Amino acid sequence: MSEKENKFFAMLSRMKYINRWGLMRNTIQENIAEHSLETGMIAHALAVINNVYFEGDLNPDRVAVYAMYHDVPEIITGDLPTPVKYFAPEIKESYDAVEAAAIRKLLYSLPEKMRDIYSEILKENEIEDEYRILVKAADKLSALIKCVEEKKMGNQDFLEAEKATMIAIKKLGCKEADYFMEHFLEAYGLTLDEQA
Repeated sequence: MSEKENKFFAMLSRMKYINRWGLMRNTIQENIAEHSLETGMIAHALAVINNVYFEGDLNPDRVAVYAMYHDVPEIITGDLPTPVKYFAPEIKESYDAVEAAAIRKLLYSLPEKMRDIYSEILKENEIEDEYRILVKAADKLSALIKCVEEKKMGNQDFLEAEKATMIAIKKLGCKEADYFMEHFLEAYGLTLDEQA
């Protein structure tokens, strides 16, 4: 095993150094490690909701793993703010190419025998549609929760982001995300005493 084939997990540990919401004033900083854990938990919940309430047959553990790894390329690329990423098609296209290069670099930091397994996890286009939509919905729900929490702390900078994120979630047409918002989102605005 070469020296380059043993750095993958050490690189993953650097997720805690990549802050999100770079264009926003934050009352509490959020890094991609925290966001990825929350996204994984929400994606797991969405798969459970699919199975329990919509007679689905998804693997909640599998979608949770996809979600945990969804922002891994940002270890190399950094977190490009959404308004910048989608400002123009050529920016999005260029960013996608940079992200693909980051994934290749990360995969080559693994032993060859492990690459295929992590390739499936890291390459969004290799994930089945039903899982991909749940990861996307969980990612947006995590962003919405951040907006709710910031607003609760009196930070008005997140008002427009909250509206835009709510619209983005609705556009997904994900019944599991709609169920989550209807039944679980309100509790994120409660104090600890109100939750207890």
